[in-house]
Amino acid sequence: MSCRVIDIGDLALAEGANSKQDKLFHAIRDKIVLQLWPKSARLPSTRALAQHLAVSRNTVIATYEQLVAEGYLESKVGSGFYVAVALPQHYFNAQIETPLVRKANPAFSLDINAPFAPGVPDLAQFPIKLWQKCLLHHGSRTILLGNQCLQGDKDLRAALSDYLASSRSVHCDPERIIITNGAQQALMIALMITVKADESIMTEQPGYAQLNKVVNFFGYQHQELRVSSYQGIDMAQLLSSDAQAVYMTPSNQYPMGTSLNTEQRLQIIDWANTHSRWVIEDDYDSEFQFAHRPYSSMQGLAGQMGISRILYVGSFSKVMFNGLRLGYLVLPKTLMATALAAKDALSGELPSHNQAALAEFISDGHLLRHIHKMRRLYKLKHQAMLMAIDAHFAKKVEVVSQAAGLHVTLKWQQGIAEQTWTQRAMAVGIIIRPLSYYERSEYTQKRDWHGAVLGFGNIALEQIDSKIEQIAKLFFAKE
Repeated sequence: MSCRVIDIGDLALAEGANSKQDKLFHAIRDKIVLQLWPKSARLPSTRALAQHLAVSRNTVIATYEQLVAEGYLESKVGSGFYVAVALPQHYFNAQIETPLVRKANPAFSLDINAPFAPGVPDLAQFPIKLWQKCLLHHGSRTILLGNQCLQGDKDLRAALSDYLASSRSVHCDPERIIITNGAQQALMIALMITVKADESIMTEQPGYAQLNKVVNFFGYQHQELRVSSYQGIDMAQLLSSDAQAVYMTPSNQYPMGTSLNTEQRLQIIDWANTHSRWVIEDDYDSEFQFAHRPYSSMQGLAGQMGISRILYVGSFSKVMFNGLRLGYLVLPKTLMATALAAKDALSGELPSHNQAALAEFISDGHLLRHIHKMRRLYKLKHQAMLMAIDAHFAKKVEVVSQAAGLHVTLKWQQGIAEQTWTQRAMAVGIIIRPLSYYERSEYTQKRDWHGAVLGFGNIALEQIDSKIEQIAKLFFAKE
């Protein structure tokens, strides 16, 4: 087993009247005391260190031997000098600040993709070999090693344009698509180019937590768009708003799980067009509708009417896997130059090989086949969730979300607090997301009921009943 070899790096002799040997002794000793040089690591050879520091080799040899004598180094015949495994006792009394060691915390070791974690697809079902094959095809392409197009890989934009047009009736072409670092960056760009400092953005409450973080970070003025169980967004509130832009998830509102029908979509498009406002449409979970065929995208409806007031956001996190970190933003042509300038300022271009592989994955039909397969599986999982909840919760909780997406949203009036249930679940390695996670604090304070979100994407179908039974016991357990 090879040992670690220490790089000389920034090792240097301090100024002062002390001898070179004394300066070198303290320089090396400090590296060891500060734990910058790991235990058992091999020091540079005496010849190499002498040449680097412009001192005699005898000075280095004498210093190493002094460090050995005091217990900081170990000498191995024919091999060299090594940082001692067991350091001298007075090492612990050295007047040098020791590195901070984080205390053990169960939350740091919790698997963030654990059972019922929202927003995680079934990772075990992804066709990883097909994906690796696509990556391999492009791994040796020299052209991908250089600078790339800021807007994103042209083949990926072309494949994505065809996919969005056929599956979601999105009105676009490759020149109106920007490939982004996930949906989060797409949302950041959309906000930056539609809302000025003295204008406001309207967001769903409860709603997408990551967007709330962006709004808070940039200090945008904010208006809430109330979302209620079964009814969805407050249409009257939206249509009377003076917000410059509104963000919404019309296909499967996250986390309440409601949809906008065609009539509502047309009303919102008319509001945006009449008042010169913007709609940021996050087509969240549109691929996974189990009770009915999905509605056409708002962006597509607006395009048919010749209206360009919709910015369309999406990603591949749910239909493929979260770690891909690729999203997209479909824009009116009038916003393209500003949006590209914003992306250039935020991140510049994105890694090229994943984009090229994804273009092939879509063009060869692998993405559509995977989506069709997963739609069937997620429908079975959703049914299993409803059956298990009905069996183990004795009608004490209500599922308020529609048959769509990768999560169910629960509501209850009396009993355990949502935060307490979350903490109990975390203690046994299960993630339950309290509804308050998706709300601004002032909105949570107004609510007179409890809620939680359970993701079922990344839990095996056969484990759903037993896991629901486990969290039900936590729900009913006494203090």
